[in-house]
Amino acid sequence: MALALQTFATVEDANAALKAQGTRYFGGGTLVVRAANEGDISVSSLIRSTDPALSAIAVSGGKVRIGASVTMAAIARHPDLGTLAKAARAVGGPAIRNMATVGGNLFAPAPYGDFAVALLALDATISTDDGELPIETFLSGRDDSRAIVASVSFTLPRTDGFRFLKVSRVKPKGVSVLSIAAVLEQAADGTVSSARIALGCMADRPLRAKAAEKALKGKSLDQNGIAAALAAATEGTAAITDPIASAWYRAEVLPVHLGRLLLS
Repeated sequence: MALALQTFATVEDANAALKAQGTRYFGGGTLVVRAANEGDISVSSLIRSTDPALSAIAVSGGKVRIGASVTMAAIARHPDLGTLAKAARAVGGPAIRNMATVGGNLFAPAPYGDFAVALLALDATISTDDGELPIETFLSGRDDSRAIVASVSFTLPRTDGFRFLKVSRVKPKGVSVLSIAAVLEQAADGTVSSARIALGCMADRPLRAKAAEKALKGKSLDQNGIAAALAAATEGTAAITDPIASAWYRAEVLPVHLGRLLLS
């Protein structure tokens, strides 16, 4: 099936064009083009924007703003985003990372969307033409969203405060069995003063491990200190089953891999 491609200079104009039936936004194309190739006939026209702001990365005063069209490859090689390089490199192989965008990753269904897991742990703010939303709010309503994501913003964590792990069966570019991201802050005595832990593949989209976060506060990052958090890791989750792994398996191995991440 032939697809029409319309290009607009501004996000506002592209957003207006997306009101038409059968349209989808075209960023890197790793999701929408694959869907079309696999027979999705609901899309007849692709909309894209060449607005320069969509491809910009701004880092200032510890704050980061990444345009939605920025690719995983660009993030991985950016000199000020070394903390996030591991999460960006977890997305596919080199060819995919050269196309896959930040905006697209927010819509990627499990077992994809590894970078969105990192953004959830970072408590990112999602900017669209309709305004700004906390990432949790955005992810919960993404299936009904028609607004183009313009950028994501967050506070750059300390290098030792951000941790990311992707578990896959095929190395180096297999899809996820699990992905886990954590932003941890520690008090002067070494105990955890705050924690945000995000999980991929433990639902149809990234979600917070809030019970584990709560159990970790005030505890030391050692085997005894993290025990309660590991026991609570699966609370509130609904792991997916796919050809890579069953929901049962994912729930069984989550505490193991979370423990490795917290002790790393």
